Amino acid sequence: MTTFPDGFLWGASTASHQVEGNNTNNDCWFAEHVQPTIFKEPSELACDSYNRWSEDLDLVKSMGLNTYRFSLEWSRIEPTEGVWDAEAIAHYEAIIDYCRELGLEPVVTYNHFTVPHWFAAKSGWLNPEAPELFARFCGKVTAAFGHKLKYVITMNEPNLAKLLEAIGLPDFVQVLSRQTLEACSAKAGVEKYRVSNVILNEEAEAFEVGLEAAHRAARKAIKDVCPQLKVGLSIAMTDELASPAEDPRAIAVADAMRERLYGRWVRLAANTDDFIGVQNYSRNVWLADGTKAPSDPALPQNQMHTEVWAPSLAGCVRWAHQQTGINILVTEHGVGSPDDSVRADLIPAALAELRKAIAEGVPVLGYCHWSLMDNFEWIFGYEFQFGLVEVDREHDLKRTRKPSSFVYEKIARANAV
Repeated sequence: MTTFPDGFLWGASTASHQVEGNNTNNDCWFAEHVQPTIFKEPSELACDSYNRWSEDLDLVKSMGLNTYRFSLEWSRIEPTEGVWDAEAIAHYEAIIDYCRELGLEPVVTYNHFTVPHWFAAKSGWLNPEAPELFARFCGKVTAAFGHKLKYVITMNEPNLAKLLEAIGLPDFVQVLSRQTLEACSAKAGVEKYRVSNVILNEEAEAFEVGLEAAHRAARKAIKDVCPQLKVGLSIAMTDELASPAEDPRAIAVADAMRERLYGRWVRLAANTDDFIGVQNYSRNVWLADGTKAPSDPALPQNQMHTEVWAPSLAGCVRWAHQQTGINILVTEHGVGSPDDSVRADLIPAALAELRKAIAEGVPVLGYCHWSLMDNFEWIFGYEFQFGLVEVDREHDLKRTRKPSSFVYEKIARANAV
């Protein structure tokens, strides 16, 4: 077995809207309940983690992990513009305190897609005031409990819209996205209601401009309150490869795709941040003519119908460090599959490749698996299973560890793969 560095962070990740339940005051909840809607089903109770959070932390501890990544629900903390809910702030502080009690490092994401309804009704991240509004929120919560934290992430996957466009979703997705946003705008009685993860292709660049400004403003607000806090953002990355690997034309295609999808964000991180969060689930293999190679039939596929290829995580980590020169934290990695054996095979194989990157000198702080439990997967509802833990939606949301969680536990406890 090969050991990982001392103090390596072994974690599991969640996000507020995907697990908490009854987030009735945010943009996604609103979009889930209009007609037509792109959401397969509403989130409703999700995993009821707003109430069962201590049980979920006990699960994390039982796996031998030392880190828990979770997100704040902005719509609970600031349900009305400029009005703060002290009880909600205390709720998230209690999660942090219990993490500390259990010996878990809390890694807090300030925004994992969802925004307050009032913010979305003001055009969300397209609103010129959005960066200031987000920075005010970040400053408020940092003042409340930032002194109890070491690592915070301003926002999750601000490049997601362009990445999904590159994956090549069916045309009906954009049509239904447009219809959903039109229905939201009509129901809210505003001109342009914008949901944070239902983005029109023609607005993707404007969203990124707003999100970049928001990250800069949020980082300053956080550092003004707690200069010692390590601040970063999490970027969705697919490992972009060339085929043949030595073909300069194919390499140019892969490089152009990296620039289009990640260039803005790795430069931002390099210039501003203490670390960069890398989130990876698959690879793309690019040919000299600009098209993607067909999937390898020998490889399993995830529920998004892309390849499950263990070296992709290490490939993204190497490239992210090459571009930024800063520390890396794997904030998400996993597989959407009803077949847990795929997950159980992927975890050690991917971590073995990650350890090779560390041996080459890439400074990796830790690895947070997505996700702790099967949860609400946005427009796909409860169709996809990413969890280390099964949630029985028919019987009181009972949590049951899957075999893959024991594979991961063995690695985490040994700090070796």
